Amino acid sequence: MSKTRIGIIGVGQIAKSHLQDYATNVPDAQVVALCDAHSTDLAEVAEQYGAEFTCTDHQELLARDDIDAVDVCLHNNLHMPMTVAALRADKHVYCEKPMAGSYRDAVTMMETAQETGKMLHIQLSTLYTMETKAAKTLIDAGRLGRVYHARSTGFRRRGRPFVDGYGREQFVQKAVAAGGAMYDMGVYHISQMLYLLDMPQVERLSGKTYQELDMNAARREFSGYDVEELGLGFVKFAGGATLDIVEAWAIYLGGFEGSSIVGSQGGIRLEPFGFFTTVEDMNMDATFDLDNAKFRLHKLGENADAYDSSQQHWVAALQGRVPLLPTAKLALQTMLVSEGIYLSDRLGREVTAEEILAESVSTAIDPQA
Repeated sequence: MSKTRIGIIGVGQIAKSHLQDYATNVPDAQVVALCDAHSTDLAEVAEQYGAEFTCTDHQELLARDDIDAVDVCLHNNLHMPMTVAALRADKHVYCEKPMAGSYRDAVTMMETAQETGKMLHIQLSTLYTMETKAAKTLIDAGRLGRVYHARSTGFRRRGRPFVDGYGREQFVQKAVAAGGAMYDMGVYHISQMLYLLDMPQVERLSGKTYQELDMNAARREFSGYDVEELGLGFVKFAGGATLDIVEAWAIYLGGFEGSSIVGSQGGIRLEPFGFFTTVEDMNMDATFDLDNAKFRLHKLGENADAYDSSQQHWVAALQGRVPLLPTAKLALQTMLVSEGIYLSDRLGREVTAEEILAESVSTAIDPQA
């Protein structure tokens, strides 16, 4: 089978992570083109990873007919316009998380993929962990009974981009990133829980965001830091299930317990992984050998490597080895929840899914600007 030829738009921190993953773990992929309008090390990155072609105008990359798929590694408010341009250029698209800067823009991406018949994949790395696979196996086997509640957690003590010492200032600017902790980290944990809940329909939610901790004054002023460092939410789904959310870039605590999901017959905590139930009226806490399970899965299962990472899955789907997981649909629902938290905070009350849809507007940036 010939290698899938990929072009990457953006060569910053995230793109370099993608490039390393392709080079190390995805032998069926070949990165042949790189594009970045502002990078000072485009040529150096291309040489390091063996890309044949570089440009500063994305239209040059999209015009090439020897590229099968495009990997979009730009800031959030650039996701929609670049993804739409690539889809309309007859390219399949793999886009970094979150799907876009707003729910409205994410819908545009989904609709364009459907119109063009091209595959759209969103980077949701938590779907490929052994913890998620084990939890899905137990849930699908009915070990939890009727699943009715989940908790999505993400913790950093002092991990705000730029102001706490790493990353570029664009990560903390609403005009570019659209959000803070919820869009940077929360997307991983919320999408993981929505996946395990089998993507129930959102009915109502409430939320609150905070930016309270001190930060480096010079970096605050230079960056114009205007996004949240802590996001909280509570979601009510059709059918009665619920989800609570706490996502911190910075908080004065020693940590949070890992995300969890509970049912009428048992419960799961993802980190550290454990299963909790009652046997013969006795409480039982069970642990699992996930390393051994992963070994057997790869030795005995078919196409197990296609679910080891987001990029391995993407390339396997492009080559027809496995069907593409519904990551775009999942990322779209995650956008609905995240934007709902922002809307609820702004309005000071619980909001409905219909209100979120009605209030959402494009936050997209013109990539030519």
